[in-house]
Amino acid sequence: MTYCVGLKIDSGLVFMSDTRTNAGVDNVSTFSKMHCWSKPDERVLVLLSAGNLATTQAVISLLDERTKAPKERAPSLLKTSSMYQTAKLVGDALKEVIREAAPAGQNADAFGASFILGGQIRGTEPRLFLVYPEGNFIEAGPDTHFFQIGETKYGKPILVRAHDPKMSFEETVKLLLVSFDSTLRSNLSVGLPLDLLYYPRDSFRVGFEKRIGQDDRYFRTVAEGWSSALKAAFKSLPDFKP
Repeated sequence: MTYCVGLKIDSGLVFMSDTRTNAGVDNVSTFSKMHCWSKPDERVLVLLSAGNLATTQAVISLLDERTKAPKERAPSLLKTSSMYQTAKLVGDALKEVIREAAPAGQNADAFGASFILGGQIRGTEPRLFLVYPEGNFIEAGPDTHFFQIGETKYGKPILVRAHDPKMSFEETVKLLLVSFDSTLRSNLSVGLPLDLLYYPRDSFRVGFEKRIGQDDRYFRTVAEGWSSALKAAFKSLPDFKP
Protein backbone atom coordinates (compact mmCIF):
# COMPACT_ATOMS: atom_id res chain seq x y z
CA MET A 1 0.00 0.00 0.00
CA THR A 2 1.03 3.63 -0.09
CA TYR A 3 -0.08 7.12 0.84
CA CYS A 4 0.20 10.17 -1.41
CA VAL A 5 -1.31 13.66 -1.18
CA GLY A 6 -1.47 16.51 -3.66
CA LEU A 7 -2.75 19.77 -2.23
CA LYS A 8 -3.56 23.22 -3.65
CA ILE A 9 -2.79 26.40 -1.76
CA ASP A 10 -3.03 29.97 -3.01
CA SER A 11 0.73 30.15 -3.51
CA GLY A 12 1.03 26.90 -5.48
CA LEU A 13 0.92 23.11 -5.20
CA VAL A 14 2.40 20.85 -2.52
CA PHE A 15 2.97 17.12 -2.94
CA MET A 16 3.99 14.43 -0.45
CA SER A 17 4.30 10.65 -0.79
CA ASP A 18 5.70 7.74 1.16
CA THR A 19 8.13 5.28 -0.41
CA ARG A 20 7.20 1.87 1.00
CA THR A 21 6.02 -1.03 -1.12
CA ASN A 22 5.41 -4.50 0.21
CA ALA A 23 4.28 -7.91 -0.93
CA GLY A 24 3.97 -9.46 2.51
CA VAL A 25 5.70 -8.80 5.80
CA ASP A 26 8.99 -10.29 4.60
CA ASN A 27 9.20 -8.43 1.28
CA VAL A 28 9.36 -4.69 1.94
CA SER A 29 11.12 -2.30 -0.44
CA THR A 30 11.56 1.42 -1.02
CA PHE A 31 10.46 3.01 -4.31
CA SER A 32 9.82 6.64 -5.12
CA LYS A 33 6.18 7.30 -5.94
CA MET A 34 6.77 10.92 -6.96
CA HIS A 35 7.89 11.81 -10.48
CA CYS A 36 8.49 15.22 -12.03
CA TRP A 37 8.91 16.48 -15.58
CA SER A 38 9.76 20.08 -16.34
CA LYS A 39 10.73 22.56 -19.00
CA PRO A 40 12.24 25.63 -17.32
CA ASP A 41 10.04 28.72 -17.75
CA GLU A 42 7.36 26.68 -19.55
CA ARG A 43 5.93 23.85 -17.42
CA VAL A 44 6.28 21.70 -14.31
CA LEU A 45 4.37 18.41 -14.04
CA VAL A 46 4.28 16.22 -10.93
CA LEU A 47 2.80 12.72 -10.83
CA LEU A 48 2.15 10.65 -7.68
CA SER A 49 1.33 6.95 -8.01
CA ALA A 50 -0.38 4.24 -5.99
CA GLY A 51 -1.48 0.69 -6.72
CA ASN A 52 0.12 -2.23 -8.52
CA LEU A 53 3.85 -1.47 -8.65
CA ALA A 54 4.40 -3.06 -12.05
CA THR A 55 1.54 -1.01 -13.49
CA THR A 56 2.67 2.30 -12.00
CA GLN A 57 6.27 1.75 -13.12
CA ALA A 58 5.13 0.81 -16.62
CA VAL A 59 2.98 3.96 -16.88
CA ILE A 60 5.82 6.18 -15.65
CA SER A 61 8.29 4.53 -18.02
CA LEU A 62 5.92 4.87 -20.96
CA LEU A 63 5.29 8.55 -20.27
CA ASP A 64 8.99 9.22 -19.71
CA GLU A 65 10.03 7.35 -22.87
CA ARG A 66 7.68 9.43 -24.96
CA THR A 67 9.25 12.68 -23.72
CA LYS A 68 12.67 11.65 -25.06
CA ALA A 69 11.73 11.17 -28.71
CA PRO A 70 8.31 12.80 -29.13
CA LYS A 71 8.23 12.60 -32.92
CA GLU A 72 8.58 8.82 -32.89
CA ARG A 73 6.81 8.13 -29.61
CA ALA A 74 4.18 10.85 -29.43
CA PRO A 75 2.22 12.06 -27.56
CA SER A 76 4.57 13.66 -25.02
CA LEU A 77 3.92 15.22 -21.61
CA LEU A 78 6.23 18.04 -22.62
CA LYS A 79 4.12 18.94 -25.67
CA THR A 80 0.58 19.08 -24.28
CA SER A 81 -1.18 22.44 -24.49
CA SER A 82 -3.05 22.25 -21.18
CA MET A 83 -3.14 20.37 -17.89
CA TYR A 84 -6.44 18.83 -18.99
CA GLN A 85 -4.73 17.32 -22.04
CA THR A 86 -1.90 16.13 -19.79
CA ALA A 87 -4.36 14.39 -17.47
CA LYS A 88 -5.98 12.73 -20.48
CA LEU A 89 -2.55 11.57 -21.63
CA VAL A 90 -1.86 9.97 -18.24
CA GLY A 91 -5.27 8.29 -18.25
CA ASP A 92 -4.72 6.94 -21.78
CA ALA A 93 -1.28 5.60 -20.81
CA LEU A 94 -2.79 3.86 -17.79
CA LYS A 95 -5.50 2.23 -19.90
CA GLU A 96 -2.90 1.12 -22.44
CA VAL A 97 -0.68 -0.49 -19.81
CA ILE A 98 -3.56 -2.30 -18.10
CA ARG A 99 -4.94 -3.48 -21.44
CA GLU A 100 -1.57 -5.07 -22.27
CA ALA A 101 -1.09 -6.51 -18.77
CA ALA A 102 -4.58 -8.03 -18.55
CA PRO A 103 -5.68 -9.53 -21.89
CA ALA A 104 -9.33 -10.23 -22.56
CA GLY A 105 -10.79 -12.63 -20.03
CA GLN A 106 -8.42 -11.71 -17.20
CA ASN A 107 -9.38 -9.63 -14.19
CA ALA A 108 -7.92 -6.15 -14.72
CA ASP A 109 -8.54 -5.14 -11.09
CA ALA A 110 -5.34 -6.89 -10.01
CA PHE A 111 -3.35 -4.51 -12.24
CA GLY A 112 -5.11 -1.34 -11.03
CA ALA A 113 -3.34 1.92 -10.21
CA SER A 114 -4.28 5.52 -9.53
CA PHE A 115 -2.41 8.80 -9.91
CA ILE A 116 -2.43 12.38 -8.69
CA LEU A 117 -1.29 14.81 -11.39
CA GLY A 118 -0.52 18.44 -10.68
CA GLY A 119 1.38 21.28 -12.25
CA GLN A 120 1.19 24.30 -14.48
CA ILE A 121 1.76 25.04 -18.16
CA ARG A 122 2.55 28.61 -19.21
CA GLY A 123 -0.59 30.48 -20.17
CA THR A 124 -2.80 28.40 -17.86
CA GLU A 125 -3.56 28.14 -14.14
CA PRO A 126 -2.01 25.55 -11.77
CA ARG A 127 -4.30 22.51 -11.74
CA LEU A 128 -4.62 19.26 -9.80
CA PHE A 129 -6.20 16.01 -11.02
CA LEU A 130 -7.02 12.58 -9.65
CA VAL A 131 -6.69 9.82 -12.28
CA TYR A 132 -8.72 6.69 -11.52
CA PRO A 133 -7.69 3.08 -12.38
CA GLU A 134 -10.16 3.18 -15.28
CA GLY A 135 -8.23 6.08 -16.84
CA ASN A 136 -10.88 8.73 -16.25
CA PHE A 137 -10.18 11.67 -13.94
CA ILE A 138 -11.56 14.54 -11.89
CA GLU A 139 -10.12 17.95 -11.06
CA ALA A 140 -9.70 19.75 -7.74
CA GLY A 141 -12.01 22.75 -7.47
CA PRO A 142 -13.25 25.39 -5.04
CA ASP A 143 -14.74 22.76 -2.71
CA THR A 144 -11.99 20.14 -3.03
CA HIS A 145 -8.46 21.46 -2.63
CA PHE A 146 -6.61 18.17 -2.19
CA PHE A 147 -6.51 14.59 -3.42
CA GLN A 148 -5.28 11.43 -1.68
CA ILE A 149 -4.46 8.00 -3.07
CA GLY A 150 -3.50 4.76 -1.38
CA GLU A 151 -4.16 4.34 2.34
CA THR A 152 -6.18 7.52 2.75
CA LYS A 153 -8.49 7.03 5.73
CA TYR A 154 -6.07 7.65 8.60
CA GLY A 155 -4.63 10.90 7.31
CA LYS A 156 -7.79 12.46 5.90
CA PRO A 157 -9.44 13.84 9.08
CA ILE A 158 -6.65 16.33 9.80
CA LEU A 159 -6.65 17.54 6.18
CA VAL A 160 -10.41 18.04 6.18
CA ARG A 161 -10.41 19.88 9.51
CA ALA A 162 -7.31 22.04 9.19
CA HIS A 163 -6.56 22.73 5.54
CA ASP A 164 -6.97 26.31 4.35
CA PRO A 165 -5.94 27.47 0.85
CA LYS A 166 -4.49 30.60 2.44
CA MET A 167 -1.92 28.52 4.33
CA SER A 168 1.75 29.23 3.68
CA PHE A 169 3.98 26.52 2.27
CA GLU A 170 5.54 26.07 5.70
CA GLU A 171 2.15 25.59 7.39
CA THR A 172 1.10 23.17 4.66
CA VAL A 173 4.17 20.99 5.22
CA LYS A 174 3.35 20.88 8.94
CA LEU A 175 -0.22 19.82 8.13
CA LEU A 176 0.92 17.11 5.72
CA LEU A 177 3.43 15.73 8.20
CA VAL A 178 0.68 15.39 10.82
CA SER A 179 -1.48 13.59 8.25
CA PHE A 180 1.37 11.25 7.31
CA ASP A 181 2.34 10.63 10.93
CA SER A 182 -1.24 9.51 11.66
CA THR A 183 -1.07 7.12 8.71
CA LEU A 184 2.39 5.78 9.59
CA ARG A 185 1.24 4.99 13.14
CA SER A 186 -1.89 3.22 11.90
CA ASN A 187 -0.71 1.20 8.91
CA LEU A 188 2.56 -0.70 8.54
CA SER A 189 2.27 -0.73 4.76
CA VAL A 190 3.03 3.01 4.68
CA GLY A 191 6.56 3.98 5.64
CA LEU A 192 9.40 6.47 5.65
CA PRO A 193 11.17 8.12 3.96
CA LEU A 194 8.71 10.69 2.63
CA ASP A 195 9.16 12.70 -0.56
CA LEU A 196 8.13 16.38 -0.51
CA LEU A 197 7.87 18.80 -3.44
CA TYR A 198 6.59 22.38 -3.63
CA TYR A 199 5.70 24.12 -6.87
CA PRO A 200 5.27 27.93 -6.45
CA ARG A 201 2.52 29.36 -8.62
CA ASP A 202 3.66 30.94 -11.93
CA SER A 203 7.32 30.06 -11.30
CA PHE A 204 7.56 27.19 -13.82
CA ARG A 205 10.34 25.73 -11.68
CA VAL A 206 10.38 23.35 -8.71
CA GLY A 207 10.57 25.58 -5.66
CA PHE A 208 11.55 23.04 -3.01
CA GLU A 209 12.24 19.31 -2.93
CA LYS A 210 13.29 17.10 -0.02
CA ARG A 211 13.33 13.50 1.22
CA ILE A 212 12.29 13.22 4.87
CA GLY A 213 13.76 10.25 6.72
CA GLN A 214 13.48 8.74 10.17
CA ASP A 215 16.22 11.00 11.50
CA ASP A 216 14.60 14.23 10.31
CA ARG A 217 14.49 16.52 13.35
CA TYR A 218 11.50 18.58 12.22
CA PHE A 219 9.40 15.50 11.46
CA ARG A 220 10.13 14.06 14.91
CA THR A 221 9.24 17.39 16.53
CA VAL A 222 5.90 17.56 14.70
CA ALA A 223 5.06 13.90 15.41
CA GLU A 224 5.86 14.14 19.11
CA GLY A 225 4.16 17.54 19.46
CA TRP A 226 0.99 16.32 17.76
CA SER A 227 0.84 13.25 20.00
CA SER A 228 1.23 15.40 23.13
CA ALA A 229 -1.35 17.92 21.88
CA LEU A 230 -3.91 15.16 21.26
CA LYS A 231 -3.43 13.75 24.75
CA ALA A 232 -3.77 17.21 26.29
CA ALA A 233 -6.91 17.96 24.24
CA PHE A 234 -8.46 14.64 25.27
CA LYS A 235 -7.78 15.28 28.95
CA SER A 236 -9.30 18.75 28.69
CA LEU A 237 -12.66 17.39 27.53
CA PRO A 238 -15.36 16.91 30.22
CA ASP A 239 -15.86 13.37 31.50
CA PHE A 240 -19.03 11.48 30.68
CA LYS A 241 -21.67 11.68 33.41
CA PRO A 242 -24.13 8.74 33.42
